[in-house]
Amino acid sequence: MKSMEQELLCPVCKDIVKQPIVLPCLHSVCLMCASEVLVQSGYPQPELPPEPNSPASTPNMRSPRQMRRPMPKSDRVDRLLRSGSGTYPGRRRKEGPPLVMLFHCAPCGRDVELGERGLAECMRNLTLERIVERYRHTVSLGSVAVMCQFCKPPQALEATKGCADCRASFCNECFKLYHPWGTPRAQHEHVQPTLNFRPKVLTCPEHDQERLQFYCKSCQMLLCSLCKLRRIHAGHKIAPVTQAYQTLKDKITKELNYILSNQDMVMTQITQLENAITQTGVRVSAKEQLSHCVKEIMVLLTERQTMLAQALESSRQRRAEALANQVAEKRSLLEHAGLMAFTQELLKENDPSSFVHAARITHNRLAQSIESVQRFSLSADPSFRHFQLDVSRELKLLTDLNFIQAPLAPVIDTQRTLAYDQLFLCWRLPQDSTPAWHYSVEFRRRGVVPGGGRLEEVTGTCAVIDRLEMDSVYVLRVRGCNKAGFGEYSEEVYLHTPPAPVLNFYLDSRWGLHADRLVVSKEQRCARSVPGLSLLQAADRALTSCHLTADLLVGDVAITQGRHYWACSVEPGSYLVKVGVGLESKLQEWFHLPQDMASPRYDPDSGHDSGAEDSSDSPPPFSFLTMGMGKIYLPSSANSHHANANYRESGFTNSNGPSSPAGVTYPLPPRLGVCLDFEKGRVTFYDAHSLRPLWEGPVDCSAPVCPAFCFIGGGALQLQELVANRNANQTPVRRVTIQSRVTKLN
Repeated sequence: MKSMEQELLCPVCKDIVKQPIVLPCLHSVCLMCASEVLVQSGYPQPELPPEPNSPASTPNMRSPRQMRRPMPKSDRVDRLLRSGSGTYPGRRRKEGPPLVMLFHCAPCGRDVELGERGLAECMRNLTLERIVERYRHTVSLGSVAVMCQFCKPPQALEATKGCADCRASFCNECFKLYHPWGTPRAQHEHVQPTLNFRPKVLTCPEHDQERLQFYCKSCQMLLCSLCKLRRIHAGHKIAPVTQAYQTLKDKITKELNYILSNQDMVMTQITQLENAITQTGVRVSAKEQLSHCVKEIMVLLTERQTMLAQALESSRQRRAEALANQVAEKRSLLEHAGLMAFTQELLKENDPSSFVHAARITHNRLAQSIESVQRFSLSADPSFRHFQLDVSRELKLLTDLNFIQAPLAPVIDTQRTLAYDQLFLCWRLPQDSTPAWHYSVEFRRRGVVPGGGRLEEVTGTCAVIDRLEMDSVYVLRVRGCNKAGFGEYSEEVYLHTPPAPVLNFYLDSRWGLHADRLVVSKEQRCARSVPGLSLLQAADRALTSCHLTADLLVGDVAITQGRHYWACSVEPGSYLVKVGVGLESKLQEWFHLPQDMASPRYDPDSGHDSGAEDSSDSPPPFSFLTMGMGKIYLPSSANSHHANANYRESGFTNSNGPSSPAGVTYPLPPRLGVCLDFEKGRVTFYDAHSLRPLWEGPVDCSAPVCPAFCFIGGGALQLQELVANRNANQTPVRRVTIQSRVTKLN
């Protein structure tokens, strides 16, 4: 019991708390100490209740006949707290909003808002008062006797009972005298004799005598039945206080049992910390190197030597202090230490509202302690590797000589980082960072704890990671290393691998390419459509018919089985570009038709060119999505409902207003992904950046299927380059094959 005294100290006066109140930050301080802190901050002296051991009306001055008079209210402390303690006296109602009072909390190290009413907003910590009282009875048993307040001196006897309603302590005879049998006083609650009486239960600070019977999970505060009806709590998750009491008590019990069952782990960590403290005292090697470097240039570095030695000593002291604080924190987790003993006493509390009101901060501390035990690491590095001097620079730079610092956390380049056939991660160091000799890249699947993934050591500022699983989310981070050791990790970046093996192909222009309208790059991975003379010559027909010019490009591979994924990007300024798949035979038949025609299939407003008009029962031979002018058109159908719903949940809205049966438009994603499942006859379009499905529909897969692209008007398209080919010295030879097997994700 004595070991938990540290948990009972007031952070202001460093003594055992008296009349503790709970601040909004969940820390408890003495009521008198809180008042003194406010006065020192320039606020007026708040009105405080009298000391608990000096009652305003002494019981031994009354006679039994005076017992008919009404006894003083038992919640005088709470009424005085609610009467405006901490507010500005004399303030008129029409003077405008009052200033919010700020209380500097020592444990938090920051200012906490008390609100307009000051200390009146803070409720008493009755549970902590009960724990303090039990602690005093245990530690000081027999040393301080509570005397009866009704016996006449000098014949005063030691009190044997206390009355929570009368707020007084009695001997046996006086208790029988003032609590006659058969009267309402005989029903008063009996407690242990004490000089510090408190209310039986917590009451609402704003509604007098209203018990706190509810707990708002959203606001994390206790409510009475009147506060529950306020508009501010509308829609919040509100539960009975008994339910919150049981839930919080179960959590604390589980956390306490976990810490008590891992005492060996705590002792091992304490031993490591003590060894680390010992190592921090051995700084001979770093200091000798410092002295050796200083001796070579003593004339110019006399003043600098003193400053560097002070920096070294202050660093050692900070590390030793940090490690010592960590040792003290770990010692508090031992079975009979302060926090554990305090928690065990806390669990003895049976009053739900008082327990919930007082136990939340203990729950937070236990949760933090469990996290520190599970993720144990030294709070300070006991070595002094980064206290190295670089004397290779010229003498004119010695005025800026300083200890080498580890590299700062790198910054991930999200524009270049992507997941395709492999993961490509790119980063840079901040401008004010020291150079890095090499980098350590950590990557793991989402759900794996940090430190449990794979590590790759690279010398440049980019990394290619292979041997990954498909349709998985990977978490990546990187840190630099130099002579001073490793720096901090960068922010984590999440990359989603494709849902199927990546299909590598090139644009095939063998089917009668119109050179005046369509240009394919030398690498055959980029195409640009430029409206030329043909549109100008057809201008006279455009006034009398629906005339459009369509140019078709297909991939140089055909798919006959398996699931395959590829991605491309469409220039936002393109007029109309259609991306999709189609039967190779149907595409050849379509291509050999006249290119200038009036047909609903070429109507730019038709959206999804599925060729459904050919047959209403069989799957369509083509499946395209239309993009243009910075938008993408998603048809509305039963098959695409799920994908469209997912895309709407991502935060994109229809730029044309509410959804219509014909479909909706969304902003054009930077990259569009296409996944074909040949066996199921389904094609799915994705936002390739986030791998979020946009649209899914059927396609006829009774024969080889090819990737296809259609240009209507001006536009440009770029196929996604394989990550594996980024470092290739030359472009691979174009292949014209029929895809006959499933390739694995490299």
